Order: sequence, then structure tokens, then C-alpha cells
Amino acid sequence: LDLAAIGQNFVLCIWSLNNIFLYTDGAASGNPGPGGFGIILVWEGQNYVKEWSQGFRRTTNNRMELLAVIVGLELLKKQPMTVVVYSDSKYVIDSVNKGWVFNWEKKYFKDKKNPDLWKRFLKIYRKHKVHFQWVKGHSKHPQNERCDQMAVAAYKKKKGLLEDSYYEAQEKQHPLWNELWISFKE
Repeated sequence: LDLAAIGQNFVLCIWSLNNIFLYTDGAASGNPGPGGFGIILVWEGQNYVKEWSQGFRRTTNNRMELLAVIVGLELLKKQPMTVVVYSDSKYVIDSVNKGWVFNWEKKYFKDKKNPDLWKRFLKIYRKHKVHFQWVKGHSKHPQNERCDQMAVAAYKKKKGLLEDSYYEAQEKQHPLWNELWISFKE
């Protein structure tokens, strides 16, 4: 008898009573390169399902994974909500569940990547009761697969891609940026 597994399943059953399930995925082609995210919001007990995606002209996979969670939480108008986030991103899940992001915050995100997004994440994260559940990517999890499809489709559209202004500004500070960007555009 695996009491840990029973306990986890019991907790997830309690969480599922009229609460939010947020499925997310991020993608980038080239990493860095064009990228996007996909989100599915499910409000259990309300027959409510919403899909959302967005593409960016130049970004990274980790930024899109994190931004998917942020935007999903920001879409919730009622606060606080109990939210179970399903993600295949160990970067996002471990940063929160292992407490790394809270230590980074205490050190003002010194020498950490994506401080703009982590600050934005913490602001919305603290308005809800959020639990993270890791799912293996590309393992036929239907919502994760759908989010991946939306993320890829969002950046493949080419038209309407947003600028990831923080990332692109940071990238421009790199000494080889002009050479890399010119070859990327050709």
C-alpha cells in the first residue's frame, strides 16, 4: 500500500472540487528563436474551458514555459482561486516547488535568467493558491499535447508575433548580437 500516492491522489481530489486546472506549455524553435505558449483553463464544476496562445518573434523555451503559467494565472479574474498547474517544465515547477525562486527574490534575482518574468510570476502567484503538477512532455497527455500544438502554431503564424522586449533588449547587449541577428534574419 503506497500511502504517499494515496495521499497525493486524495489532495488532488480535494483540489478538484470547483477549482481551476491550468494546463500550459511553451515552445521555441532554435532556442532562442521564434516561440510561443499554449494554455488551457478548465474551471471544474462550471463547464468552462478556455484556450489561449500567443507567439513571439524571438525568445527562449524557458521564457515561454514560464510566461504560459503567468498569463494563465493573470486570466483569472476572481481571486483567490485554487489552481492546479500542469506543466512539463521542470524549470518552472522545480523553481517554485523547491523554493529556488523565493531565494532568488531575496537576492534581487542577481545573475538569474528571466528576472522580469519571475517578478511578474510572483506577483500573480501570491494572489492565488497554486499547486504544481509535473507531466512528462510528449507522453500523450491530451491537454499537454494540445498546449504544445497551440504553442508551436502560435509562433509558426509569422504574422502577429509579439516582441519579447526584455529578452531582445538583453540579447542586444551581447557583443555578437548584431552578427547573430543578421544571419538569423537571412
